[in-house]
Amino acid sequence: MRFQTILGYGMGLAAFLQIAAASPLDEPEVLAVASFPEENAFGHVVNGEKNDVFLAVENKSDRNITLQSIAGSIHHPETNALVKNTTALTYKVPLLGGAKIQLPYSFYSEFKPGDWRLNIWIDHTAEGEKYRVQAYDSIITVVEPEVSIFDFKMLSTYAIVIALLGAIGYYTYLSFAPQPKKRKTPAVSAPVGPVTATGAGGYQEEWIPEHHLKKPKARKTKSTALTSGDETSGAELSAAEGKRRKTKK
Repeated sequence: MRFQTILGYGMGLAAFLQIAAASPLDEPEVLAVASFPEENAFGHVVNGEKNDVFLAVENKSDRNITLQSIAGSIHHPETNALVKNTTALTYKVPLLGGAKIQLPYSFYSEFKPGDWRLNIWIDHTAEGEKYRVQAYDSIITVVEPEVSIFDFKMLSTYAIVIALLGAIGYYTYLSFAPQPKKRKTPAVSAPVGPVTATGAGGYQEEWIPEHHLKKPKARKTKSTALTSGDETSGAELSAAEGKRRKTKK
């Protein structure tokens, strides 16, 4: 009797172990929640800029897991049709049973402004098995970046474009515009013969027009004062008159 009882327990244990080995292990309970930063409370996704999201992950099971990657996708808000997958970010971070962790995730948007559905999930592995946990599934609003006249990037872009257009226009003008004709200046002939100077104020009359060479006639002015030349001529006249008188006597 005891032998049959022991044999029955043994067969039951073997069947249990066989069923346990054939059935897969249950998925570990992992909770993941994604949220936008406080400065983006309305969940606006800006085109052309880096959009940040933070994921709070909690391992509620007693099994150790490994967080492999975080990824996402954009869908049509009404039909839920896939539009585009976002960039996948690889982590491979171990997470012990009962532990919590916060991971950052960022993606870029290049979609038409309006409402879209955003899905974000996390992939993890436990004992060689791969699992996926949904972290975010909601409607977002895609907007264009704000434009400012003091934006350095925009000003530098405008400056580069204006410089290129100016260079192209100047090159086109030089290539197709008629060149102005140069005026010919008559060559100055060298003087014939040797050049002589008569002193500090000397000059050559050959180079001076004739009407400039004619000196105006000096006006005669009466002067009571006698020059040394006048005195000499008067003395000579008086001596000649004295000789005439002696001959007459």
